[in-house]
Amino acid sequence: MKGKVILITGGAGFIGTNFVKMLSERFIDSEIIVIDLLTYAGNIENIKDLINSKKITFIHCDISDTQKIFNIFNRYSPEYVVNFAAESHVDRSILDSRKFIETNVLGTQTLLEAARWNWKVVNGFKKDVMYLQISTDEVYGSIEKGYFTEKTPLDPHSPYSASKASADLLVNSYVYTYGFPAVITRCSNNYGPYQFPEKLIPLIISNIISGKKVPIYGDGKIIRDWIHVSDHCNAIVEILNKSHSGEIYNIGSNNEWNNIDLVKLLIKVVREEIEKNKSFQKYSKFSQNEINEDLIEFVKDRPGHDKRYAIDSTKITDAICWKPKISFEKGIRNTVYWYLSNQHWIKKIVSGEYKKYYKQMYERREVLK
Repeated sequence: MKGKVILITGGAGFIGTNFVKMLSERFIDSEIIVIDLLTYAGNIENIKDLINSKKITFIHCDISDTQKIFNIFNRYSPEYVVNFAAESHVDRSILDSRKFIETNVLGTQTLLEAARWNWKVVNGFKKDVMYLQISTDEVYGSIEKGYFTEKTPLDPHSPYSASKASADLLVNSYVYTYGFPAVITRCSNNYGPYQFPEKLIPLIISNIISGKKVPIYGDGKIIRDWIHVSDHCNAIVEILNKSHSGEIYNIGSNNEWNNIDLVKLLIKVVREEIEKNKSFQKYSKFSQNEINEDLIEFVKDRPGHDKRYAIDSTKITDAICWKPKISFEKGIRNTVYWYLSNQHWIKKIVSGEYKKYYKQMYERREVLK
C-alpha cells in the first residue's frame, strides 16, 4: 500500500478513525482520502489533527450521492477503497430501518459502481484487490454452539444485519459478474478509543462517570466475541496486501464474554483506574465506594436479540498469517483509561439528540425486578 491513493469511507467514525490514524502513521507516502457524512457517530474532531497537518484529505459526502462519489473517484483515482461507512447500531435500525437501507445498501452500490468504473477506465482491469467491504458477524444470525465460518449461511435477524448482508451479496455479485477485485471482512465486536457511547463498553463507562445506572438487556446472558479495534485495523491492512479477489474473511479474537460478566469487569476496572488516578476523581459523579455492581439495572430486552456470536478466524490466520496481539485484559484497561482521559470528547458528542435517543432506548424501558 506504500505510495498509493487510498480512499476511506466512514473515516471519521469509530473503526474508520482508528484505521485512518494507523494508515497515516504507517504509510506516510500514500495519499489518504477520507469521506464521511458526519452523522451523529462521525466526529470530525477525531481526525482534525490529520486534516490540519495535511496528512489526509477530508471530503464531507454521503456515499449514496452518486454524482459526488463519481466526481471524487474521477479526481483522485483511488487504488484502494475501504468502505467503513454504515449505519451500524441495531437498536436504531429497529426504530427506523430506512436510513440503514439507504446508506448500507444503496450507498454500497454507488461505491461499487464508481470503483468499478475507476478500475476499468483508469486502472486498466488490474487484478489486485481494490475494494474492501467492512461487514459484520451479525450477518450470520445467532449460533448456539460452535463458531461462524466463512461458509456459514447468511441469516440476519435485524434490519441492520439484513442491510449489511444485502451489501455483502452486492459485493459478491460484482466480483462474479464483472470480475471486480473485491473482498469482504466480517469482524466480531470491536472496542477501543473513539467509539460512540451508544455501544456497550463506552456506554457503561460514560454512565458510571455521569452518575447513571448501568442498563443491561434481559438477563445479561447475551454472548459476544470482543476484539480490540487496532487488531481489526491491522487485519484489514494485511488483507489488502495479501488477499485475492472474491475472498471473505472472518476476523475475531476467540474472546467471548456474556454481557453481565463484561459489565461487572468494566465496573471493577473503572473503579480501579479512578482509585489510581486522582485526576479522574473530579469527573465522577459517584464516590469510589458507590462504583459497584449495585449500579446494574436490568431492562426489557430489545426485539429479536441474537443470543450468541462466535467467530472462527482460522482462514485469515492460515492464509494471511494474522493473529490478534492485544490481550483483553490489557485492551479493556487501556480503553477505560482512554475514556476517562478524554471526558471532553465524550461531552462534545453526547448532544441533545443522543440524550433523546438514550431516554427512548433505556429510560423508558421496563426495569426488570
